Amino acid sequence: MVTTLVIAVLTCVFLILSVLIFPKIKIGKISINTYWIVCLIGAILMVLFRVISFDDIYYSLTIDSSINPLKILILFFSMTLLSIFLDEVGFFKFLATRAASLAKTNQLILFVILYFLTSFLTIFTSNDIEILTFTPFICYFCKNASIDAKPYLVAEFAAANTWSMMLIIGNPTNIYLATSANIDFISYVKVMAIPTIVSGLVELAIIYLLFRKSLKKPMSLSFEKNSIEDKIGLCLGLTHLGICLVLLVISSYINFDMYLIALLCVVSLFVFVTIANLLRRQKFTNLLSALKRAPYDLIPFIISMFIIVEAINKQGITSYITQFLGTKDVVLRYGFASLALANVINNIPMSVLFSMIPQMNCEIDNLRAIYATIIGSNIGAFLSPIGALAGIMFTQLLAKYNINYGYKNFIKYGFIIALPTIASALLILMIIL
Repeated sequence: MVTTLVIAVLTCVFLILSVLIFPKIKIGKISINTYWIVCLIGAILMVLFRVISFDDIYYSLTIDSSINPLKILILFFSMTLLSIFLDEVGFFKFLATRAASLAKTNQLILFVILYFLTSFLTIFTSNDIEILTFTPFICYFCKNASIDAKPYLVAEFAAANTWSMMLIIGNPTNIYLATSANIDFISYVKVMAIPTIVSGLVELAIIYLLFRKSLKKPMSLSFEKNSIEDKIGLCLGLTHLGICLVLLVISSYINFDMYLIALLCVVSLFVFVTIANLLRRQKFTNLLSALKRAPYDLIPFIISMFIIVEAINKQGITSYITQFLGTKDVVLRYGFASLALANVINNIPMSVLFSMIPQMNCEIDNLRAIYATIIGSNIGAFLSPIGALAGIMFTQLLAKYNINYGYKNFIKYGFIIALPTIASALLILMIIL
């Protein structure tokens, strides 16, 4: 048990250091993110020190279960590729530009429009996609309009990681935790819709109060006319995303796994787009760019952290966490505990760990604990860049665009926004359940 704890703690420490101090390493012209390398080394050490065996890992990765990490990766990657393709054809930029042009010189109107646009798109795509697509746009127009980018960046990041609670597909943590408790798509929405809406509105009010002085200043910005050239690609992308969402909603009724639905939809999209491009004699730029932009770092990261958490569970450490959390005030305890732990080990491994805890204690309400953990796993992204992959990508993008938004700002705004936001979400959850 001591060896397991030492490896796990060191992995978490170096994970934090990698994000803060050495987020990337360069080998020639190739730049590699370090966070997943740290986790991979931790997983390898667990095997080398015989904390967990290859047979245990093979069984966990091949088990015919809804919480199989490979199935979850397939579901997440498929939905991500659908969204990235739409971004490649210019869909998100088109919406953002049109929405921003409605504000004219009024920053407050622009702020509200972009917040709700980000929120709406996050619901049907994912928080990571919104961070990847909207952050560069915000950096661009704020620089050209000579206005402070912080209100918009904070609002975008908060919205992407709050409204992602609405549907199972909004965040990989939603997928893992919900499937671990056999929660279907519709049952999930019935519970999470109101907590998401209420906490989203609370969050919006707080962000406005934080930046109201800055948002009162007028702006002057002329938007370039932005039209979508590949209209056939757009239609195919939106059609496949729509079909995918409908099938995911009814997946429990047609007895079809969500990961297979998403996989078949993205394969179908790529086949149809390939045929359309061949008939039009066009290059495969959008398809190739979508494949190139996919977050492949997520694969070794999730599998490595899954191995580390499995090792922790095998050594009986999970039972101590179960005893610490207790059986009273389940929603508050699991909600705030998951938010805190997400910022130590990241929200994905935290979700894997917390999915095991309710199963060990028959005296608690499993569903209340799972839903509270889902809320904590999403809103936990606010507190630090460690909290979620979205935070890691967000800070890397800001550094790329030379935006002065350091670790202190991240934590300062995170605490101010996250605590009342999660409190409101958990309060509503207690009323509903």
